[in-house]
Amino acid sequence: MKKEKSRFICDNCGHVEFKWAGRCPACLAWNSFTENNVPASGTKKTHGSSKLKNPVSLSEISLSAGSMMREDSGMDEINRVLGGGITAGSVVLIGGEPGIGKSTIMMQLASVLSLKKKVLYISGEESRAQIKLRADRLGITANPDLAFFFATDLDSVTGAISKYNPSSIIIDSVQTLFSPEAGSVPGTASQLKYCCQELIDIVKSGENSLFLIAHVTKEGIIAGPKTIEHMVDTVLYFEHSENDMRILRAVKNRFGSVDELGLFRMGGSGLQQISSPENAFMSSREGENPPGICIAAVHEGSRVFLVEIQSLTVPAKGGISRVFSDRIDSSRISRIAAVLEKHTGLRFSDQDIYVNVAGGMRIKEVGVDLAAALALYSARTGIPLPSKTAAAGELSLTGEIRPVPFTEKRIKAAAACGISNYYSTAANGAHSKSTDRSETVPRSFKEADNINQIIKSVFSKKHPPATAKTI
Repeated sequence: MKKEKSRFICDNCGHVEFKWAGRCPACLAWNSFTENNVPASGTKKTHGSSKLKNPVSLSEISLSAGSMMREDSGMDEINRVLGGGITAGSVVLIGGEPGIGKSTIMMQLASVLSLKKKVLYISGEESRAQIKLRADRLGITANPDLAFFFATDLDSVTGAISKYNPSSIIIDSVQTLFSPEAGSVPGTASQLKYCCQELIDIVKSGENSLFLIAHVTKEGIIAGPKTIEHMVDTVLYFEHSENDMRILRAVKNRFGSVDELGLFRMGGSGLQQISSPENAFMSSREGENPPGICIAAVHEGSRVFLVEIQSLTVPAKGGISRVFSDRIDSSRISRIAAVLEKHTGLRFSDQDIYVNVAGGMRIKEVGVDLAAALALYSARTGIPLPSKTAAAGELSLTGEIRPVPFTEKRIKAAAACGISNYYSTAANGAHSKSTDRSETVPRSFKEADNINQIIKSVFSKKHPPATAKTI
């Protein structure tokens, strides 16, 4: 009989050495090696996916009926973000800040899925009493096809999966899993990579679906090595908006688009889906808008959202101007301010600029440029835009307004939300004129080629006050 061999695993990066070292040669961390004994004969279990010993050609690979179909999750917003439903054999990683509702939405999903197939919810963070209290709050009743398992040891978890044979598996959370073969400290890089790979092997060998709940760091990214995000099929981030709004966003999806958003509202009985989100981010305001407010028609995924862009300009302190914007990229705001200064003669170089998106939604789409430019001009001059005014267009460095895709959808959404003034580029005219304007566009639909024409049209009856310095 061969004796057990000792190996030393770095708790920081997972690097393996067969002799102890004070410093890891891979990540350069000090005193990070932990001794681990492994049988020399190698008793590690193998799953179905590791039984393929010979390379195969495409003609030898057959697709089962289940692998080509998507399963309805029972929640439209989750279906939208996943690309149409849950794909058999898929692994989904969902991360978010503490208390945002990751466990809540996963338990709601488990309850809906268990009406059709067996679901196993594995909890490594919460006790049985805590799970029971959440289920009572969410109105989840006992179901023989919904089982809960409370453990953090990987062998116990894989044993429960093999015994129960569920269709969907939920791990809450992946940072709590532990295997002696990957070191002695749970939550380290080596533990995460090893435990995730073992679970992924189980799922890929069958037609199960796996959901992994993950912690995030203070920077808002999923804790642990980036390798985990490469290993899974889909990565979802659960974001917190203002008030009780929650946004589910895909940053990686092998089975669908990464542009879709799922919107939820947190209530006393859990998360409720927002089926008509067109005006969910708009402020309810009576009368005329204050200066610095403009509505943007933003296209995300397959839907159009109307969001309120808020801007403020104040004299720079110390002669150095700064831009404060976290919902829209601050470099884009700086570029828009530079274009306005160059082509409209309004000085922004001596101003501190603050830009916010009402509702807390992060926007990356270029179609928000025109609305941000109008909001900045309004804030700098102190002239409010007409109420119920929306805009969409990309602003070039030459001051031209470039067209944006899905123009008709933006126009229809604006009209449906009561927008009476809509501004866009003349290059979109051919698209907007192809439909009946009396029903699909706002009463005042203005098109222009550059930012000066747009500003003259919006502020035609008003003039900048004397306090607005021009160059």
